[in-house]
Amino acid sequence: MSQVLPGDTPLVHDLIGIGFGPSNVAMAIALSEHNSKVGRQDSVTAHFFEQQPSFGWHRGMLIDDATMQVSFLKDLVTLRNPASEFSFLCYLQSKGRLIDFINHKNLFPLRVEFHDYFEWAAAKVDDLVSYGHEVVAVTPFVHDGAVEHLDVTVRSAEGLAVHRARNLVIGTGLRPLMPEGVERGERVWHNSDLLRKVDGLENSSPSRFVVVGAGQSAAENVAYLHRRFPDAEVCAVFSRYGYSPADDSSFANRIFDPDAVDDYFAAPEEVKSRLMAYHGNTNYSVVDIDLIDDLYRQMYREKVLGIERLRFLNVSRVIGVEEDPDRVRATVKSLVTDEESELDADVVVFATGYSPADPLGLLGEVGERCLRDDAGRVRVERDYRIATDPGLRCGIYLQGGTEHTHGITTSLLSNTAIRVGEILDSLLDRRVKSTSDESRPVAEGTGGTPRQGVFRK
Repeated sequence: MSQVLPGDTPLVHDLIGIGFGPSNVAMAIALSEHNSKVGRQDSVTAHFFEQQPSFGWHRGMLIDDATMQVSFLKDLVTLRNPASEFSFLCYLQSKGRLIDFINHKNLFPLRVEFHDYFEWAAAKVDDLVSYGHEVVAVTPFVHDGAVEHLDVTVRSAEGLAVHRARNLVIGTGLRPLMPEGVERGERVWHNSDLLRKVDGLENSSPSRFVVVGAGQSAAENVAYLHRRFPDAEVCAVFSRYGYSPADDSSFANRIFDPDAVDDYFAAPEEVKSRLMAYHGNTNYSVVDIDLIDDLYRQMYREKVLGIERLRFLNVSRVIGVEEDPDRVRATVKSLVTDEESELDADVVVFATGYSPADPLGLLGEVGERCLRDDAGRVRVERDYRIATDPGLRCGIYLQGGTEHTHGITTSLLSNTAIRVGEILDSLLDRRVKSTSDESRPVAEGTGGTPRQGVFRK
């Protein structure tokens, strides 16, 4: 690594990525494959910053027997480039499990296995990422009244550094969502905390868990806790009458097709709303039918045996939790009778979903140049680029937070490979054509000079 000295020309990258989850790993792979096919002059310079110390994707939800709910063919690359060496099949070949997987006759790998695939793929492009680096600010570099570049301030163990880019791609993922007024604690968890915290209960002989939620994660948590703690009662609380099965039929699954994104983007707002209502049961608050059947069989078996450890409090809602050092008390209200009851438990797990991170949260005054629709939502073009005023000449691309414009696949893996290809195509189409390149001085402007123009690893 070389040190940039005072007076040196700051390095300007074509693209800086914020976050390095699966979406931006796929972006890095697309860039790597592009650069391997073109000459230096046509290559895209890029770097990604990830605040975690290493790659990790929903680690707290990697239950040992949980499977993916998306086909392995919808990996990081295959739909964009079926011949890619970064595919899940190439991963299996490298691990010596390709034949075993084929014999398994299953489109849906274990979640822990797909996470291992992500780690394997991320390691193959680790020259493009700096882990343990948190992006804390984005500021404009202004020249002749226009924002020509964006300065990205990054914090690491070595302090603050500023890096300059022509474009950003934001892939900061989802944030755990808790009910209003409920805070996470030692005994109040979001399901994303499960595997990180559950080992601490091994020596305490827990007697009761309460799991709140009606989706796949909630049902998986119920099954896992019931299996792992054979002496504990597990109470599932949800406002529905029972778990609803996910619609994974062939026609319904077409909502995840790349062409469906085109249709959704072009549709009037009222049609967008109807499509989300029609097909929300492909993804939201639904459970795989096999898991539903397993839980029902277990509940019935316990009734026959007279040992009911698995309880379902349906058409009910948790309206309050009080946490003490030794237990947590959940107040459950029946939506039918309004009757309230209290459950003392060792842990209450809220499997209440996620919300996208605010895409403009880091952009500061740059965010003021981003346009919004009549509902106050960020306007996003078909190429996943935020619509901005003409004075902002940089591209700001979103990997997530675009459900209102691009549909249900925004936060899912189904369309990731296609999406990064579209972002790359857009970036290449918009690349400024000039005789200067990143090795030549950047025009002086009002945005300041980066203190550091190289990337630490």
